[in-house]
Amino acid sequence: MSHMQLVQEQRGNGLTLRVHALTHVTRFSQGSDGLNETRDMDGRFTVEAELHGSGVLIEPGAFQYSVGQVQAAVEQQQQGGFLRRAMATAGTGESAFATRFTGQGKVWTEPTRRHFIIAESTGDAGDDMILDDKAFYLAQDTMQLGTHTHTSVAGALSGNGLRQPKLTGRGIFVVESPVPVSEVEVIELNGSDSVIVDGDMILMYSASLRVELRPLVRGIRNAMRSGEGLVFVISGKGTVFLTPTHRNVSVAHTGLT
Repeated sequence: MSHMQLVQEQRGNGLTLRVHALTHVTRFSQGSDGLNETRDMDGRFTVEAELHGSGVLIEPGAFQYSVGQVQAAVEQQQQGGFLRRAMATAGTGESAFATRFTGQGKVWTEPTRRHFIIAESTGDAGDDMILDDKAFYLAQDTMQLGTHTHTSVAGALSGNGLRQPKLTGRGIFVVESPVPVSEVEVIELNGSDSVIVDGDMILMYSASLRVELRPLVRGIRNAMRSGEGLVFVISGKGTVFLTPTHRNVSVAHTGLT
């Protein structure tokens, strides 16, 4: 479409996902072939899901329109399922709901000023992903969205991460990000290193990793001197996706002692 620019595309089994940047006209000019347009991106993005044998689960309220032979149904996620627009319900332990689209055709989502990133999961053991509670947007319906509870940090997060969305199964999916895909830092942990980071910078990470929440420096006096609060310490073997350009934050990649 002339009012969109393709940003990212990924093909899966029975499904193709595309992220588009919306554009708007900034200038008209007369050329030998008629009236020409100059278009610039306007800061909004949308997701196109082309269905050819598979389906997608989309957050409630994100649907814009569909073209083709597409059917929609409300699907209940597992007990304690976690969708951002159903966070209040999920936080009580009740099931969350997603809109499932199947058939043959294209589904478009509402434009937003947040960025979208397409990712893929093999479904192998250890490839499950824990997402930031604002990140989940869309997933192939071969995947399941549930909730992960951090038993190691119980009582420490007071509503900011005790429970996070967990995406399992094989398929392709889309997460919302405060920064474009080119600014996402991907860190592979080999089992001997750790990542220490402000929790606001974590976009998603492998469910196989261990997570601890603690002060950056030990001791009340040292914590007051450093000016830093609680940080996440992520260790083990897996992948961490960070958004360090979202705002200034100290990120350390260290060896475990």
